Amino acid sequence: MVEGVRTSPRGSGGTGTEPAETSLMQRVAAGDEQAFADLYDVVAGPVWGVVNRVVRNGTFAEEVTQEVLVEVWRTAARFKPGKGSTLAWVLTIAHRRAVDRVRSHQAALDRDDRAGRLDFRRPFDEVAESTISNLEQQRVRQCLSALTDLQRESVVLAYYNGYTYPEVAEVLDTAPGTVKTRIRDGLIRLRDCLGVGQ
Repeated sequence: MVEGVRTSPRGSGGTGTEPAETSLMQRVAAGDEQAFADLYDVVAGPVWGVVNRVVRNGTFAEEVTQEVLVEVWRTAARFKPGKGSTLAWVLTIAHRRAVDRVRSHQAALDRDDRAGRLDFRRPFDEVAESTISNLEQQRVRQCLSALTDLQRESVVLAYYNGYTYPEVAEVLDTAPGTVKTRIRDGLIRLRDCLGVGQ
């Protein structure tokens, strides 16, 4: 019987007298399927309304309404008439289930968002980037070793240590004009060795 529960709200939202609803609930607790069908007609509309106001999605509302009605069928024996009306008890279950669905759905969206941001922050293969960088550095070192000592020292001081031409000239105890020429010649040889601009 439970698998065939109707999920489209047929009830108008109005309820009969509470003693009749209480009686239905007691019969449902005893496993009376006809009583459950009658109770369904009374509570399905209000349940769907509460759920739909919380989840704001018709498909989710139908799914949660089905879950609520199945829970009512399975847990009817827990209903205590002295603690409130039948409809209030059922709608409490409906509201709790709807809030759970919203939280679950939001948690899934948050997980997807975090995963998407992590993927976005790593758009390249770090191992490949590191390997390429190491190969480029090795190639530059090989090309530097092909320069004369004065060219190499001048280029390293100027471009790796940030020295000005006069500072390089002072460190190497060489005329500034000579340093400029050695740096220019060294950069041309580096360019040719690295294949830049070819």
